[in-house]
Amino acid sequence: MKPQVRYWLRHLSAHIDLPLLGIVLALMAIGLVTIYSATASEGLARFDNQIINMTAALAVMLGVAQTPPQTLMRLAVPLYALGIVLLLGVFFFGVSVNGSRRWLSLGITRIQPSELMKIAMPLMLAWFFHKRESELRIHHFAIAAVLLLVPTLLILKQPDLGTSMLVGATGFFVIFFAGLPWKILLGLAGAGAAALPLAWQFVLHDYQRRRVLTLIDPGSDPLGAGYHIIQSTIAIGSGGPWGKGWLKGTQTHLDFIPEKHTDFIFAVFSEEWGIAGNCVLLLLFACLILRGLRIAASAPTLFSRLLASAVSLVFFIYAFVNMGMVSGILPVVGVPLPFISYGGTALVTLMLGVGILMSIRTHRPH
Repeated sequence: MKPQVRYWLRHLSAHIDLPLLGIVLALMAIGLVTIYSATASEGLARFDNQIINMTAALAVMLGVAQTPPQTLMRLAVPLYALGIVLLLGVFFFGVSVNGSRRWLSLGITRIQPSELMKIAMPLMLAWFFHKRESELRIHHFAIAAVLLLVPTLLILKQPDLGTSMLVGATGFFVIFFAGLPWKILLGLAGAGAAALPLAWQFVLHDYQRRRVLTLIDPGSDPLGAGYHIIQSTIAIGSGGPWGKGWLKGTQTHLDFIPEKHTDFIFAVFSEEWGIAGNCVLLLLFACLILRGLRIAASAPTLFSRLLASAVSLVFFIYAFVNMGMVSGILPVVGVPLPFISYGGTALVTLMLGVGILMSIRTHRPH
């Protein structure tokens, strides 16, 4: 091997956190195995595409891991501003699909700007609080709330409740870890609870209200709005303690589970691997989140600590919301299971977050 190649390999590996990489690769391997089972009757096209998606996502992770946190901090404001401009572009010129205006057409492809905000939002707020670390006042939290609400409401207007929840959660975590006083937090919780009737009437769309009502009583429309929840809970329950075995899930292979390779892939996994498999999956997610929080705790700057904390808890929100909606304890909002569900955009976004954690872990000020 040439000396130059050895040098670059050493340089690349120096910014890889092996425990974090091992956890993520284990989750992605589970995802590949489950996608193969979910789409076996359709051929190998989606399986092959997911391998390509994972390769691209790993390349993104590797590139971001080489980027020092100081560079990421300099990108915070431009990325946030670009995200806002693109969201406004969606509002005025976006492509509408199935009643939702979420995409911008670039001629040869379409992009979903809300995905950019999942990373741009915590970057922006972490930069904002870092710049004001020595003079933090209550009005700074108010400004941060405005920075959070603008893109969240633009995404909610598309409408895209799932992504708006994720973007809102990423920003809230940064604000919380920046030192949001408990009195304000409790006051916001009370105000939010009081505003629920207004949100139900004026914010939620008809289909979103139906999802909430279906969650309460799926049997009210078993062949319509309640079908997803009923079939997924049947699949999860039928897995039992040890599961039916790989490629042996009847709910899966008789096509009772909707969106079985994307949003409802957890039902496929549960049917085939049972409670034991779910325990392994939950353990991997717990290790991922704890590793991220450990990186946050040892980060040298406020920017790095806030960013790493927010990224780590985003993994929790993704997993909790997906498993909750598939299990019938949360409304269906279209959130993928991280590193498991089929798809490229969400996977690249998640791996970008992993790359950020690696960057914070391996780049230390001299």
